[in-house]
Amino acid sequence: MDIRILPSNISNMIAAGEVVQRPASVVKELVENAVDAGADQITVVIQDAGRTLIQVIDNGCGMSPDQAVLCFERHATSKLQTAEDLHNILTFGFRGEALASIAAVAEVTLKTRREEDEVGCQVDFADSQHLATNETATPRGANFSVRNLFYNVPARRKFLKSDSVEFKHIVTEFIRVALTRPDIGFTLTHNGKDVYVLRPAMSLKFRIQDVLGAAVANEVVDVQAQTSVVSVSGFVGRPASAKKTLGNQYLFVNGRYFRSPYLHKAVMKAYENLIPEGATPTYLLYLEIDPQAIDVNIHPTKTEIKFEDDSFVFQIVYACIKEALGRNSFGESIDFEREGLPEIPALSRNFDEFRPISELPTNVDPTFNPFENDGFPSEKSPYTNSFGSNQDGSLNFPQMENSWEEPERSFTAEHHFNTARYVERRDDYGKLFEDKLAPTKSLLVIQGKYILTASRSGLMMINIRRAMERIMYDRFLEALSQNSHVTQTSLFPVTVQVGVENMCLFEEHAQMLSALGFDIAPFGNDTIVVNGVPEGYSAETGKVQSMVGDLLLVLSEDHSALHEMMTANMAARLARLGAFNSDSVTNPVEAQRLMDTLFACPNPEYTNAGKKIIHILSTEDIDKHF
Repeated sequence: MDIRILPSNISNMIAAGEVVQRPASVVKELVENAVDAGADQITVVIQDAGRTLIQVIDNGCGMSPDQAVLCFERHATSKLQTAEDLHNILTFGFRGEALASIAAVAEVTLKTRREEDEVGCQVDFADSQHLATNETATPRGANFSVRNLFYNVPARRKFLKSDSVEFKHIVTEFIRVALTRPDIGFTLTHNGKDVYVLRPAMSLKFRIQDVLGAAVANEVVDVQAQTSVVSVSGFVGRPASAKKTLGNQYLFVNGRYFRSPYLHKAVMKAYENLIPEGATPTYLLYLEIDPQAIDVNIHPTKTEIKFEDDSFVFQIVYACIKEALGRNSFGESIDFEREGLPEIPALSRNFDEFRPISELPTNVDPTFNPFENDGFPSEKSPYTNSFGSNQDGSLNFPQMENSWEEPERSFTAEHHFNTARYVERRDDYGKLFEDKLAPTKSLLVIQGKYILTASRSGLMMINIRRAMERIMYDRFLEALSQNSHVTQTSLFPVTVQVGVENMCLFEEHAQMLSALGFDIAPFGNDTIVVNGVPEGYSAETGKVQSMVGDLLLVLSEDHSALHEMMTANMAARLARLGAFNSDSVTNPVEAQRLMDTLFACPNPEYTNAGKKIIHILSTEDIDKHF
């Protein structure tokens, strides 16, 4: 066995595998370095989801020509000088591995200048090799251009996902940094289109509104807790705004984003019995703690934190969220907004003096029923004069004797009636409504869950939700394979804010969603408009909004299997989604329609997952209960 030292370019590529996993990793490292450099304006330019170009421009302190070359060496850092500095880290980067790892798997150009320098410098690196250093005119700060990521590692480039998925990860990393520094302006551009243009915000609440949208900012309440060990601040969402989709859950410690399933449990415990099962609330929690009480050097990407006393932090996070939820009222409030509403005058106790109530006319027959004899006056009606008006303005009606038995006699020319207008009652009058009210057989709907009907061998019971799932599965499977669909257009389109990162998912799967019957159009950078849904889905606003959240879960899954398996899995997921978001069956007519559609399916007895839809309770089984 021969043991040898790896060349620097190979060791850098191995290290890059830990730090640079995808284009989003490059964006994260470069933007964090720009923040550490003291920049107050950072611009990120992306092309082809980072495959072609990742450019990060800042107006920070800049570097000298010697430092510009040295920063690409492994473990080159300006954050640490002694071992004790590891226990007082307050910056994003400190290892000095980011630029060396990026230069190992991409072509990198750095233009930088310090404030005191008249001319800047340009440094070119590729495959961990320093290619050239030249003088150049450039503004103060640093301008990193990363081109052709993973050009020398084809296997890594091959495993990158689609552009929409990769750009979604870039947006996620961009948001995490932008939420830590509301005092810095950030700009994100993708393929020449501005995605985010964030100016320095007056407060964190304004930055949340700019990044996550007004809908999120209006549904959060503040959290504050001061202890001798940790300080907690930030915002948590109202229980009513909790969603099934994961998103808008952020934890920061000393200005650094981190993931912690342990503290996530503390948040969920505080919301216990306040949100439905499977829903996750919005939260943005900022922890301030002594740097010596945490260890940020346990993961290459620095997204995991180890606390010295994590149980105490757990209790503090739980207590402060519980206190915030108890301090605020989350019941349904009455909207007292009067803008745009008609003005209704307030009536005082002296209202009758200025506007007396007119008395009812005295020549009114209290026993007169306008619905008797199809609305024709009877013989005892007091209105026996011809059409006209009295001096007091009241109407006179013609005298009608035996109006129903002898219409020709009652409706004469002198009474201004035309006998041709009289239509006799038809035998099938009202048949249109009678058909809707009377199903073909006796059916019973129990709490919108089950349909009961008699069968030859006993009592047939049908699970409504599973029946809908079976029907929709067959429809979606046919739509995905034959590109045929039926869309029910909503009378009032529903607007749903999904976020910039989720817009990529809808753009990627736009053709598939259209084939399934979804009519979804983009509306800005972070909002969609649902104009129509597949047949069987509910078009109600609340259910459409819930459907979009569930649809994001389906689209975010990595469908890398064979096409047939992916198609069947997608149809099954959408069928379950449609069964939960469809309109409920409430009457026998709807139940009969559902049964007819179910029995037209190839396999009406079981769902695609093998669950039973129909159960027949035999007469013998019924007899056992008596």
